[in-house]
Formats: sequence, C-alpha cells, structure tokens
Amino acid sequence: QVQLVESGGGLVQAGGSLRLSCEAPGIIFRINVMGWYRQAPGKQRELVARITSSSSTNYADSVKGRFTISRDNAQNTVYLQMNSLKPEDTGVYYCNVVTWGYEYWGQGTQVTVSS
Repeated sequence: QVQLVESGGGLVQAGGSLRLSCEAPGIIFRINVMGWYRQAPGKQRELVARITSSSSTNYADSVKGRFTISRDNAQNTVYLQMNSLKPEDTGVYYCNVVTWGYEYWGQGTQVTVSS
C-alpha cells in the first residue's frame, strides 16, 4: 500500500502559524491535483485547499486570505502554509493526491489551535 507522508501538525495558540508538508513517493507520478482536507470532531470532512498541475488553486471560504497552498513538482510535495490560525481550524488534516485514475491519502496530522 502506497501512503503519503505528512508532517508539520502540532499545537499552536490562536494567531499562530503552522506549515504542513506532504510528500508523495516517487512511484506516484502524473499527478493532476494535490490538496488538503480536514475533519474536526463531530464535523464532516471538508476540502481546505487544492492545487492543480497548472497551479490553479481553490480554497474553502473559511481559510481564504489565511492559508496558502503550494507545490514542488521536483520533490513531489505539497505544502499548506497556515497563518492567523483560529480555534475553529482545529482538526485532523489529510493530504490528498489525484492522478489519472488513482487517488491517494495521507494518514492525517493533528492540528490543534488553542484560544
């Protein structure tokens, strides 16, 4: 089973910043879309941000202006820079990679924002 490698989660106070990283193993190629989802306790999983192979980006309304998604194609890595964090950003963040006909997920990394 091929897994995405996530890192960067942790505990931070409101207003702080975190940077999440997700690396896809080299066996995964022809990546079309890379993105981040999150799930808070008692909530549905939601799309946070995604970036296409042409660098087009989409963000959830709740994170626009605070989060920035980027990718490094040479390293097969996607990042999520999270600034001005709020308690409602707390949740498990999952990396997602989509190729032509395949989809991969990370195991999730916990982000906790205290007030």
